[in-house]
Order: sequence, then C-alpha cells, then structure tokens
Amino acid sequence: MVDSVQRYTVIEGVIGVGKTTLARLMARKIHARLELEEVETNPFLKDFYEDQRRWAFQTQLFFLFSRFRQQRELAQVDLFQSYVVSDYFFSKDRIFAALNLSDDELALYDKIVELMEREIPPPDAIIYLQASTDVLMERIRKRDRPFERNITTDYIESLNEAYSHFFFHHRGSPVLVVSTDEIDFLRNESYVDDVLTELSRVRSGVRYYRPAGRE
Repeated sequence: MVDSVQRYTVIEGVIGVGKTTLARLMARKIHARLELEEVETNPFLKDFYEDQRRWAFQTQLFFLFSRFRQQRELAQVDLFQSYVVSDYFFSKDRIFAALNLSDDELALYDKIVELMEREIPPPDAIIYLQASTDVLMERIRKRDRPFERNITTDYIESLNEAYSHFFFHHRGSPVLVVSTDEIDFLRNESYVDDVLTELSRVRSGVRYYRPAGRE
C-alpha cells in the first residue's frame, strides 16, 4: 500500500475535524515524516476568538509567516526519497483571510502570498475531511482547548461553507473528500487503512469516500 501512496499528502478540513489525529496515524503507518501546523504558538489566537475584527490581521499574518517558514524547510526535503504527511495545506490560508480580513487587509495579504507561493512545494494529494457543524462543535467542546472556548457555531458554519466552496473550485492537486461524521480514527484505526486505500486510487480530480460507521 505504501508504494502506491502519494509522496507528499496534506490533510485539510475545518477546526475540530480531526486533521492532526489522522496525520499522526497515517505518518506512523507509512513511516512518513510528519509536518504539523504550529497552531498553539500563535499569541494572537485567544484574542482573535474574543474579538475577531480587532485581531484578525495579526492572527492571519502570524499563521502565514509560520506556515511559510515550515514550507520553506519542507522544500529542502527530498520528496522522491521520503514520504511526508502534513495536517495543513498552505493555500488554505486564503480561506481564513477571505473570511476574516477587511478589503484593504486582504489586498495587502494577497500581495504577500503571491510572492510566497512561488517557493511552496505543491502536494501530490489532498485529503479533505468533512463534518457537519454540529459534529465539529461537539469535537471542539470535547477537546476543550482554552483558546477555542469562545468559538461560535456561526463561525464554524461560515468556515464549513468556505471550505466546501474552496475545494469545490480547487484546481491543482487531486483531492480525496472523506466524510467523518460517523467515524473516529483514534478509536478504530481500520478507518485509516480505508483512507490509505482510497488515497492510493486518487490520481486526478476529486474522489469521494463516505465510510460507514462501525465499532
């Protein structure tokens, strides 16, 4: 199975969908390098969830430069010799920027990103994890990260819509869309094997996978 999996795979989805959990499990199974987004190091994040309008630009730029630094380091990895699994897609940063920034801030942001993207290695495949807003809110509540306690249902609903729009119009790396409402990768790792099997069949465009819930 490993030989047929794309060398550089990123896992995406809305906050709370299980990106990092799946990335860790996949990396362990295929002996891949694990690249994780540095979320909790953002000093503006807690303030952002308390006052999104005031802190959006600072939060966005911190994430942008942090992700860019990680991607620059990743570009030095020999992707023909190593497998890499990441729990974020650099270009998804635009989803949050478009949702949270003012027009003037977004115009400046776009100019910065345009320069950065020239140095970013594109993934061989993207796994887009989907879940309903109610399920996402429940998962966020259960993991109880202090800086996420002020996240609203409306914000997650907006993100869900923005992500769906982004990947519906995505033209680039092939995408495997996985519905996660009824599954728990941590409790039943056979789902990870299923995703790896489906991933090995993705060569272009979009492929959909809706696993049946099972214990």
